[in-house]
Amino acid sequence: MCDMDTKPTSTSSLPPRLKLLDSSLRIIVIPLGVASLWLTVTNHEENNDYGDLVFSNFTGLKYMAFVTAIASGYAFLGAVSSWVSCLVTKGWIFFVSDQVMAYLVVTSGGAVVETLYLANKGDIEVGWSEACSSYGRFCGKMELALVFHFLAFCCFLVLAVISAYRAFSIFEPPAVPITQLEEA
Repeated sequence: MCDMDTKPTSTSSLPPRLKLLDSSLRIIVIPLGVASLWLTVTNHEENNDYGDLVFSNFTGLKYMAFVTAIASGYAFLGAVSSWVSCLVTKGWIFFVSDQVMAYLVVTSGGAVVETLYLANKGDIEVGWSEACSSYGRFCGKMELALVFHFLAFCCFLVLAVISAYRAFSIFEPPAVPITQLEEA
């Protein structure tokens, strides 16, 4: 368990404003993720000509829903643990996990962008017609979910930079060899 008497060193802890930004971004990701997840999972549209369309018909949407749920849970745990002093000193944990979450969020968003592009434009060469004229409400909700997902990605991108600062600020800058100083 954590030793609560252990104070993080000044080089491994974040400055107060950066710690507040870190926690705020983690908290902001939660409602963004929940909104994106809710819009995705509850999205369905019926069409008398073409049938029903639900999110579970698309692997990319299921992947985005899965990643969004993980990202929201991680953001909650990250916000809580960023205020526990023994975990704050573990900069590498935040660094690696923030990087992984940023990559997962961007890949799942990319999968949905591809799906929405094909739904809006189609691909005549392979015989896929556009579908958003027939399923406009479904496409609109997916576009809104993608906006929330993109905003969550932006938060994770900034969090990845903050956690990199946290992880690497414990090291001193590289020393310049004396021979280079004498030549200058």
